[in-house]
Amino acid sequence: MVDAIGGGGGLITVPALLAAGLDPRVALATNKGQAVFGAVSSAASFGRHGAVAPERVKVAFAAGFVGSLLGALLLVTRRPEPLRPLVIVLLLTALAVALVPRDRLPKLTPRHPTVALVAVSLGLGAYDGFFGPGVGSMLIVANVVLFQEPLVRASGNAKIVNLASNLAAFGLFAARGAILWRVALPMAIANALGANVGARLALKGGERLVRRVVVCVVLAVVAKLLRDVVKG
Repeated sequence: MVDAIGGGGGLITVPALLAAGLDPRVALATNKGQAVFGAVSSAASFGRHGAVAPERVKVAFAAGFVGSLLGALLLVTRRPEPLRPLVIVLLLTALAVALVPRDRLPKLTPRHPTVALVAVSLGLGAYDGFFGPGVGSMLIVANVVLFQEPLVRASGNAKIVNLASNLAAFGLFAARGAILWRVALPMAIANALGANVGARLALKGGERLVRRVVVCVVLAVVAKLLRDVVKG
């Protein structure tokens, strides 16, 4: 439900999987195995209510899919811990943007919007496939800053890239037998139900609700990453 509104669902599910004793890579793979169902549910809800940008959906989906596939392939051979300091900086930037009313934000109009869309979707898709914390919030903020989208529609657009990245990573991890299905399947059912409720709440609650959830998610992710960095 939280993930459908402002991103950050992995902040809850991944630690829960690790606490259950799963190896970190198995936990990340299993998390993708269940998250893809929630991504489908929330993307469908936003799409049905017209809360996505139809002119950008296909490009964003394709770029996010390719990026996530590359990120997931990298995860097989590399560990994501070195990314933590960079992610903290990016999330603090996203937090600053989320706290500013949209009409007071600088309007960054890319000279080549399609190139900007591909770069953002590819880059954050790769990050999601490799590591992932806070990617939904980053996508929402990118849509607001680069394309001047209202927060609700920005959240809907973010779900398209999130769906693509989840599908790509899910396919790779499933093919490699890395997903612990006896855990992933019950979580998937709950995730899909929660995502549907979350999307409806976002559509009903509007910008105020989305902003509050994004801010809370970013603060929680930053706090966790800082703790991990300090612990080493």
